[in-house]
Amino acid sequence: MLDNIFGDVLVAAGFVAYLGPFTGQYRTTLYEYWVNQLTVHHVPHTSKPTLITTLGNPVKIRSWQIAGLPNDTLSVENGVINQFSQRWTHFIDPQGQANKWIKNMERESGLDVFKLSDRDFLRSMENAIRFGKPCLLENVGEELDPALEPVLLKQTYKQQGNIVLKLGDTVIPYHEDFRMYITTKLPNPHYSPEISTKLTLINFTLSPSGLEDQLLGQVVAEERPDLEEAKNQLIVSNAKMRQELKDIEDQILYRLSSSEGNPVDDMELIKVLEASKMKAAEIQAKVRIAEQTEKDIDLTRMEYIPVAVRTQILFFCVSDLANVDPMYQYSLEWFLNIFLSGIANSERADNLKKRIVNINRYLTFSLYSNVCRSLFEKHKLMFAFLLCVRIMMNEGKINQAEWRYLLSGGSIQTMFENPAPQWLSDRAWRDILALSNLPTFATFSNDFVMYLSEFQAIFDSAEPHRELLPGIWNAYLDEFQKLLILRCLRGDKVTNAMQDFVATHLEPRFIEPQTANLSAVFKESNSTTPLIFVLSPGTDPAADLYKFAEEMKFSKKFSAISLGQGQGPRAEAMMRNSIERGKWVFFQNCHLAPSWMPALERLIEHINPDKVHRDFRLWLTSLPSNKFPVSILQNGSKMTIKPPRGVKANLLKSYNSLSDDFLHSCQKVVEFKSLLLSLCLFHGNALERRKFGPLGFNIPYEFTDGDLRICISQLKMFLDEYEDIPYKVLKYTAGEINYGGRVTDDWDRRCVMNILEDFYNPAVLSSEHSYSNSGIYHQIPPTYDLNGYLSYIKSLPLNDMPEIFGLHDNANITFAQNETFALFNAILQLQPKSSSMGGQSREELVEDVAENILLQVPGPIELQEVTKKFPVLYEESMNTVLVQEVIR
Repeated sequence: MLDNIFGDVLVAAGFVAYLGPFTGQYRTTLYEYWVNQLTVHHVPHTSKPTLITTLGNPVKIRSWQIAGLPNDTLSVENGVINQFSQRWTHFIDPQGQANKWIKNMERESGLDVFKLSDRDFLRSMENAIRFGKPCLLENVGEELDPALEPVLLKQTYKQQGNIVLKLGDTVIPYHEDFRMYITTKLPNPHYSPEISTKLTLINFTLSPSGLEDQLLGQVVAEERPDLEEAKNQLIVSNAKMRQELKDIEDQILYRLSSSEGNPVDDMELIKVLEASKMKAAEIQAKVRIAEQTEKDIDLTRMEYIPVAVRTQILFFCVSDLANVDPMYQYSLEWFLNIFLSGIANSERADNLKKRIVNINRYLTFSLYSNVCRSLFEKHKLMFAFLLCVRIMMNEGKINQAEWRYLLSGGSIQTMFENPAPQWLSDRAWRDILALSNLPTFATFSNDFVMYLSEFQAIFDSAEPHRELLPGIWNAYLDEFQKLLILRCLRGDKVTNAMQDFVATHLEPRFIEPQTANLSAVFKESNSTTPLIFVLSPGTDPAADLYKFAEEMKFSKKFSAISLGQGQGPRAEAMMRNSIERGKWVFFQNCHLAPSWMPALERLIEHINPDKVHRDFRLWLTSLPSNKFPVSILQNGSKMTIKPPRGVKANLLKSYNSLSDDFLHSCQKVVEFKSLLLSLCLFHGNALERRKFGPLGFNIPYEFTDGDLRICISQLKMFLDEYEDIPYKVLKYTAGEINYGGRVTDDWDRRCVMNILEDFYNPAVLSSEHSYSNSGIYHQIPPTYDLNGYLSYIKSLPLNDMPEIFGLHDNANITFAQNETFALFNAILQLQPKSSSMGGQSREELVEDVAENILLQVPGPIELQEVTKKFPVLYEESMNTVLVQEVIR
């Protein structure tokens, strides 16, 4: 060991000095390279030295883990770097794990926690240095306050025999026990070289393998607490045995050094040697048993790996969403709560394999429905598809090159003539040629020409994603690869095919509309987590919230304020009062008070879980904004407030907010039920027409639930007050006033009135009445109760048929194509930026694509040819314009 200490300590010191900022994989690569260099230069070292075996103390590491240090290798290495680094440590900690660990580890020592934004942070720092307390500077940005310079550089000096340090203008005594930690929540900060040389940067960002290790520990602790307990006992007993051996060795050395004369005559020494021999044999036997037990424990732990792997995939799907919208922020703590409740609530099973399948199924859907509440409609299918694809990628069922082609297309090697220009666009033909570059599709462009008529039938089909492919292709390709062909031929139907794909490979419930239910969200909330409504233009959840407060008997204990300039102090006072008395507080439009947001963040952080009234709740609303504090978003319960997509989802939302009592509260129950269904269908129709662009309305109006609510109450009132049904009055109030009040275009107003004509007329009272040609959307007998209406709505098609809007099927094409490519673009934003394709770097790939594009760009236009063909004449002004454009 003494011989090997040179190499082992050399590379361990290099690890502490240099490898902190890097990821686990990069650390391992560099470290292995260093160890090889030791061999090359014949520096003695152990066969596989690691930082943890060289410098780590198992008992200390275990105490760190009890304090909350994750138990994966990367985190333990970070703990060791922190222990041995000569400079203060700065943790890059987006998931807040280092922050939590330091707070727990140093709590006994009276840790001081402060931020750069605190008014008196230098005073707190001064006290910590003076009294030798540890301090944690959290949530720093990419720049540190220059006043911290002497502390970072440890610029101490002696004055009258005492060690002192100059902080600002004051000279303060420097206590040797002072320790300083810094953390940032930024996921990928860029620090200047000056900061990097003053501090030891430690990368605490969660890695997939690290999270897997942690989750494995969690799932085993939940499922087999006996195993986790046995593992902890082992660590303790091993440490105890090592300590005993060390004590005996110390005693022998002491006796040998202090014995005089012949050691053989020293009876005390002989007794100690005898005792040590027996003890050593006993300990060796125990160590052998411990090693075997550890192997058994690890084997059982391995069986739970599928749960850890699946959960790790889910977490990184969720954490990537912040790239799509700044409001999609989720913390690891929030995620782990869902994970633990998933293990507790999923179905038990007799054998382990079945149990693991149950946990994975329950967890995947539980996380999906939790996240869906906080996603805008346009991103829900994207999230479900992404989950499905990532799970399949992990199982090796999806090829990376094919995945890349689906998202962004490909480049063409050689251009051939379009075989069917009458129906096949040049763009589609180029996509088919590019597809043939993928190994699986090598012969596809030739076969396409061979089976032209069959492919034309697919192209013309109403449901091309469900048609069988000609030749070998139907049996040869899997479901995912068929999406690539559909992308070339009919981009407008790719989203429908994605829905089928998710339904087949995950479950059909992943594509069903998920509606945010206030009472369900409230059940999962507590007094320290805010509830956040993420708004979209034209939506306002205030009415729903007031109604909900009334149901929960909180309408008297409910205070609201709309934020804006100068409202901060009022809001602060309101919140403090409510925390003490257990009221609800509602802060509206947080995006209008960006400068007050840090103050709100501080208020929420300082809510003491032991002192806060358990009835207290904080409700917030905000449009998407990157000024909204990330920590509030990560730990709060988020809901998006936006009309659901599709007539079916809109009807579901409308009817979910009604009750059986309300359906029967009108004097003319039969007419009320029939006209109510009509009205809700009209509302869904008006909202969904916007997606067709100018085919729907010239201007996309933001109709709201408020418009529908007022129409429903007017409908009930007019039916109660009039003997005959006043259709004219109903149409005027709904079409001209409630909905028409938003309409600024005369033609759109005429359009709204004409649509309303189909839904408010005597014919709709007949239970055989049909709202569309196919009869899919129809009236139902008014004898049904609320559940009857809900089950009818659930039987409607998931994707609207254009016939309900009175439009031709082709109206869907442009909208659906745009939707498909918008969805692909969103997924592209979530892709890692450093992947290389088939041995090519990103730069090489970009060059290849650029070269291919250049091949397709036509040459410059000959000016003389143009002027010959189109001479510039006074009476032919168009020719003048044409020549000017060519010159340009």
